[in-house]
Amino acid sequence: MTPPPHSDLCLRNKNEIPGLGPPGSILPVATATRHGVLPAGHTSNLTCTAADRRSGPPGDDGPEVCVHPAGQMQLSVHPSRGLVDEKFTVLVQKAPPGFQLTLHALHKCDDGHSWEAFAHYCTSAAGTVNVSEDPSLGGTYSGVEQMGLLWSLRPVPGSRPWIRFRKVNAQTPMVFTISVYAGHQTEGFVGLVPLAGVEVERWYVAPGVQRIPVTEDGLSAALYLPPGPGPFPGVLDLWGGGGKLVEYRAALLASHGFASLTLDYLTPKVTLETGKMVGNDYFEKAYRVLQQHPQVLGSRIAMIGLSFGTSMILKMAAYSEVMKLKCAVCISGSHVQPVDGSISELMSFLVDNVSKIRITDDNQVIWKDLVLPIPMDPTLKVDVGRLQCPLLLVVGEDDMNWAACESAADMKDMMQQAGNSHLLTVLQYPNAGHLIEPPYTPFTRASFYKPAGVDEKMIALWGGETVAHAHAQEDSWRKILKFLRKNLYGVTDSRL
Repeated sequence: MTPPPHSDLCLRNKNEIPGLGPPGSILPVATATRHGVLPAGHTSNLTCTAADRRSGPPGDDGPEVCVHPAGQMQLSVHPSRGLVDEKFTVLVQKAPPGFQLTLHALHKCDDGHSWEAFAHYCTSAAGTVNVSEDPSLGGTYSGVEQMGLLWSLRPVPGSRPWIRFRKVNAQTPMVFTISVYAGHQTEGFVGLVPLAGVEVERWYVAPGVQRIPVTEDGLSAALYLPPGPGPFPGVLDLWGGGGKLVEYRAALLASHGFASLTLDYLTPKVTLETGKMVGNDYFEKAYRVLQQHPQVLGSRIAMIGLSFGTSMILKMAAYSEVMKLKCAVCISGSHVQPVDGSISELMSFLVDNVSKIRITDDNQVIWKDLVLPIPMDPTLKVDVGRLQCPLLLVVGEDDMNWAACESAADMKDMMQQAGNSHLLTVLQYPNAGHLIEPPYTPFTRASFYKPAGVDEKMIALWGGETVAHAHAQEDSWRKILKFLRKNLYGVTDSRL
């Protein structure tokens, strides 16, 4: 088998190697070196060309070596290691002028599923491609999109349907393999030989960030502390209706200087043992734990939440005598809920309205109508006119899971009537969906979802359009950090 034209230095695998293909298959040098087929540094004297493939010295059972006309092409990613919300620059150099190529990104998630993205480019007269400046001509994204190779990732062909990209272990990096291929390729990357490739690490935890499990007072939580002695402002982080302890946003917030406590409030140990939902005092206990930590500024605590988590944030911010928040961030949420009671009462309210759920022809569930129309009854929505701290609402206009847009409009009216609308900021994004996450998280329009307390999975329609949603994630995260810094640190940075 002759390798494709313009391939980089590549190696013919003479022996069966598990995971690397049968004898006679072609391996890129980086892969061969990593798996011990070729010792590191062994390529320094290999100078053969595409027309001059050769084996090693007589009697040498080592690899067969091939070098091709574009073999001097260079691919670099800078920085190759950084936080997940940090942009990188992908640069191709020393390619022939006007050379058609495909940039490809591949990542294997913690759950074992692989995701890929690719984009088509044509090199400049100088033989370069700079992804930060040059437009993609096609692929999983088009145009000038510096981070398109991440946010346009999608499950590789043959993957299980309806999966969602999520980081399970926030303390380990996400490793992406960025490769360049000759021509404009659209499929079958696993069988192609790249011209060059590099590995890129993206982290939720910055160097020095500490993770501390929290189980006191019956809590199921994890505290992430920024590097240094502190004390730091605190953030209490609540996720949505799926339950479990989700840690990656708290880890990233700690990497930006906030002591962040992420809390499992739907499936904590106490609920699993007793079968009973936690009460409002559970959130007050979490607040006190954060407030009393020696590395936390107890008078500067905020809350941030997504979806169902925003319901508890708004309730506690408005009615708790214990939780005196400096500010709150609510992403894709609603204030509609029974004012009296806690989680179990809210769950019962939603169950009572289950007939409002819509199911698409593709069997995807639309939940947003559960709280529509927005009730006029004041006992069925949080009185946000009581809020005394700044509130940031982040809303996707194509949210199919929760009535975030309608709720934001009603909250704005309520706060205007109460005279505290100066505390409200609304970020509203056309064509963005429900799952507004940290930047460059791959877009998921619909995925399997199992609400806490429900035995069967369903396909939840989250909504959104890929490009608009990606831009909403990037813009909203920058503004969330700015909001938190302003209200917790008293810092206003015009660059943000």
